[in-house]
Amino acid sequence: MPDSCCPPDHRVAIDERYGAAALAQEPCLCTAVPFDPALLRVIPEEVVSRDYGCGDPTRWVRPGDRVLDLGSGSGKNAFICSQLVGAEGSVLGLDRNLNMLDLANGACPQVASQIGYSNVSFRRAEIDQLARDLDGQPLLSDACIDVVLSNCVLNLVQPSQRPQLLQEIRRVTAPGGRLAISDIVCDKPVPVVMQQDSELWSGCISGAWLEGEFCSAFEDLGFRNVSLVDRQEKPWQVHAGIEFRSATLIAELPCC
Repeated sequence: MPDSCCPPDHRVAIDERYGAAALAQEPCLCTAVPFDPALLRVIPEEVVSRDYGCGDPTRWVRPGDRVLDLGSGSGKNAFICSQLVGAEGSVLGLDRNLNMLDLANGACPQVASQIGYSNVSFRRAEIDQLARDLDGQPLLSDACIDVVLSNCVLNLVQPSQRPQLLQEIRRVTAPGGRLAISDIVCDKPVPVVMQQDSELWSGCISGAWLEGEFCSAFEDLGFRNVSLVDRQEKPWQVHAGIEFRSATLIAELPCC
């Protein structure tokens, strides 16, 4: 993780930046990757174009899975998963940004009509507080999710909240469940001055996880076969001599 000195709370800057990016595409936000065009055809263009990720965690989703998408944004990843899990599976997307949630919820009827069933929903919630949503309603019980995925969102969480985020991910993952988390990692600690920059933080840079600590954090929770796949060889960006690149963490929780 970044330096131990906590940066300021960047949630207002994050909300403003992603709220605006839900209304008009921001090309420089995160690093786009290709997805299977066949899975994108049923999704409205405005959802696809206003998705801001750095990988494709949906590749690790299976038919019948109960999927949790942390920081679901425009809903693109969730709608892809809705097709992969089929009518027997389910997908829940969580986001705190109202503009993004409006975009995702508005697309639900069209996607359902195209694929012939409705198995995806979106709720407003903090991704480190999964017991209740931001309306105070019950959200997720223990061990109820088969695969937790996220796409370039965990780096936006404040360092002080990351232990709780990790514990909540562990709590809701069912025995035998899996993780597929695409995010930005870095090769050196991020200095405090960069952590204090809201532009760098909301741009998925200065909150990046140290690459080795990203894996060990999930190993410490009891996940096994933790590895980074689809790791960029060439850095996405370099700041102050620090290399920032995208990678997808995959892991499994033992069945017992």
